[in-house]
Amino acid sequence: MEKITNSPTGLLSISVVSHGQMALVTLLMADIQKHCGDLDIELILTLNIQEQLEFRESDYFYPIKVVRNQTPKGFGANHNQAFKHASGQYFCVINPDIRFESEPFSALLVYLRNPVVGVVAPLVLGPDGGIENSVRRFPTPLTILFKVVGANQKSDYSLITRDFEPDWVGGMFMLFSHQVFDEVHGFDERYFLYYEDVDLCGRLRLAGYQVAVCSDSQVIHHAQRSSHRSLKFLRWHIASMLRFFLSPVYRQLNRQQP
Repeated sequence: MEKITNSPTGLLSISVVSHGQMALVTLLMADIQKHCGDLDIELILTLNIQEQLEFRESDYFYPIKVVRNQTPKGFGANHNQAFKHASGQYFCVINPDIRFESEPFSALLVYLRNPVVGVVAPLVLGPDGGIENSVRRFPTPLTILFKVVGANQKSDYSLITRDFEPDWVGGMFMLFSHQVFDEVHGFDERYFLYYEDVDLCGRLRLAGYQVAVCSDSQVIHHAQRSSHRSLKFLRWHIASMLRFFLSPVYRQLNRQQP
C-alpha cells in the first residue's frame, strides 16, 4: 500500500462515511456539537454515493470537510482517503450509526499518550444499554465454523466493566494517533468491506502496538442490520474472511501464539 502522509497540526480529525445515511450523520454531528465543544475537532464527511447535505456548516462550531466520491469506495479506501485530508494529531473513524450522551474522546486520548497503544476504542453499547460484542479475539477457521453451526454464541471476552487489551476492536469507532495510522499505512484497501478492522489491529500487534478498550468512554451503536439479509454483503464477508485467513498477517499472528 502507498504510504499516506499529511502534516498533523490540529487535535482531532473525525472521519465519517455516508452511504445515503445523512439522517444518521446529522444526529451524530448534533452529538458532537452538543458534547464536544471544549475540544478542537474537524469532521471529514465522505459521501460514498450522491446525496444532498441536510445541514448548514455554519450551525457547527467545528469545520466540516466534505468529500464526494464519483464512484463508491470500500470502508478502508474511504477512511484512508479521509486521512489524506486530516490535519489532526489524532484520527478517529466513526460509523454514522454511533451516538453518545457525553463527550467520549478525552478519556480515549489519554490512552494514546502511551506510545505503546496503537488504537483505542470506547465501550460500545446497544440502544438497550447492553454491551455489544465489538471486541474480540482474532478469528480462526475453527472458531468461524463453530459460530456458523451455532456451537459458540458467547462473547470472546467476559468483560466488561474495566479497561483491557483485546485482540481487535470493531471499526464502528477506532481512535489512532496520526503518526501510528500513517506508520502502518492505514487500512488495507483490498478488503472492500469486513475484516479490515481485524487486519489493521493484527498489523498493529505485529508492529509492537497494543489494542485498548477504555470503559470510561461509552458510545451507543444503533446498528443497521439490513446487510445481514443481503447476498451481496454475504459474498463480501466471505471474500474478506478468506483474504484474512490466507494473508501473511494471519500467518504471522499464528506464529506469535504460545
